[in-house]
Amino acid sequence: MKSSGGRWSGFSLWGPMSFIGLAFAVLAFLGDQGFKLLMLGIYDMASWPYRRIEILPFFDIVLAWNRGISYGWFAQHSEAGRWMLIGFTTLISIGLWLWLARQRKPVPAAAIGLILGGAVANIFDRIVHGAVADFFWFHVGRFSWYVFNLADVAIVAGAAILLYDSFRGDGA
Repeated sequence: MKSSGGRWSGFSLWGPMSFIGLAFAVLAFLGDQGFKLLMLGIYDMASWPYRRIEILPFFDIVLAWNRGISYGWFAQHSEAGRWMLIGFTTLISIGLWLWLARQRKPVPAAAIGLILGGAVANIFDRIVHGAVADFFWFHVGRFSWYVFNLADVAIVAGAAILLYDSFRGDGA
C-alpha cells in the first residue's frame, strides 16, 4: 500500500476542510489542558484536603480522577487496562482524522475537530496522569450530575453539532 500525494490505501490524510477541523481540535485540546494546568499545576488542587471550590449552589469545581470512559464506565485500575484505553481511544482518533479528511463542509469538519481534540486531550491525561482529570460538577439537592472536563464538553458539543447538521437539508 503506497503513499502518494497525501493518500494512503485510498484514504486521504488531508482534505479541503482539514485545516478547520485541526483548528477546532487544537482549540479543544488547549482549552482543556490549559484549565488542567491551571488547576493541577498552578493551584495544585490535587494537594488540597477537600479538592472543592463552591462556585454556585448547584455548581462546584472539584477534582475527580476518571480511570474509565464516560461516567466512569469500564474503569481500569491496572497498567494494562490503562494502556488498552489509550490504544482504543487512539484508534478512534485516527478514525476521526480520516473522517475529517473526507469532509467537504465546514460545520461537520469543525464538529469532528472538537471531538478529536477532546479525545486527544483525554489520551494525553491518561498518558501523563494515569487517569483523566475531571473538574465540573452540577448538583441540585440529591441529584448529582457526573463530573466532567472541557474535553468532554468539546466531545459532546461536536456530537451535538454533527447530529444537528445531519438533520439540515440545505447542504451547507
